[in-house]
Amino acid sequence: MNFNFFQQNSSFSLVLLLVILIALVSYTAAAVQSGDRYKPWPISRYFYWTIGIVCTAAAVTGPLAARAHTDYTAHMVGHLLLGMLSPLLLTLAAPITLFLKTINVKSARRLTYILKSQPLRMISHPISAALLNVGGLWFLYTTDLYMAMHNNPILHFLIHMHIWLAGWLFTLSIIYIEPTPHRHSFLLRACVFVTAFAAHGILSKYIYAHPPAGVPSEQAKIGGMLMYYGGDIIEIAIILIFCNQWFRKSRTVQKLVNTSRRQAPSPQ
Repeated sequence: MNFNFFQQNSSFSLVLLLVILIALVSYTAAAVQSGDRYKPWPISRYFYWTIGIVCTAAAVTGPLAARAHTDYTAHMVGHLLLGMLSPLLLTLAAPITLFLKTINVKSARRLTYILKSQPLRMISHPISAALLNVGGLWFLYTTDLYMAMHNNPILHFLIHMHIWLAGWLFTLSIIYIEPTPHRHSFLLRACVFVTAFAAHGILSKYIYAHPPAGVPSEQAKIGGMLMYYGGDIIEIAIILIFCNQWFRKSRTVQKLVNTSRRQAPSPQ
């Protein structure tokens, strides 16, 4: 495998570092501005955003990303950071909600219109998001695409961008923390994420038994186990958040039902 151009080019690392700093500073500034207008932005969300951005950066530049070109185990650690942990943390940080709180009303309406558009409705559906996320991983690791991306810097960048965005989109489609114009039932989302998590686990076992092209068997076994057990930890976190939301929603509905019953006129 050829050493990737982006790792050789120091200017890419500098640009990425600049993007990271801009993301961190912009989020902090927006949170402070939001706190001046509304109630203080939760401290936990600063933490989620910072760690999420750091996980993203670690997966695409630096020692881990450099080693990932020759070590499949390192690559799989990067996959867990970029495609699973970072999307979860960034979702919990609620940057879209924060952005809507800091822009003017006209811009907020335009953004809301975009969020309600038909194309976003299609790709943000839990089934579509799951296919883009897990389906993309199956295509990457069961074809020659994995080998090809290490020989083509543009393809390498596009694949990693897809993994990150697809993971984020899937997480957003399952746990509703950000504004979600096109909402789906808890039951549908539960069925989708159970199926997606199962497909992710099956893929990790497939990698264990059938290494991707150019990957030594021992590295594939370790990488498959990392994908399976590391993925389980992050998936459990998503399940706990999802179930907590479902429980709170059910309790709210039950309270409304009980209130309406108490207020209903008694039969004469």
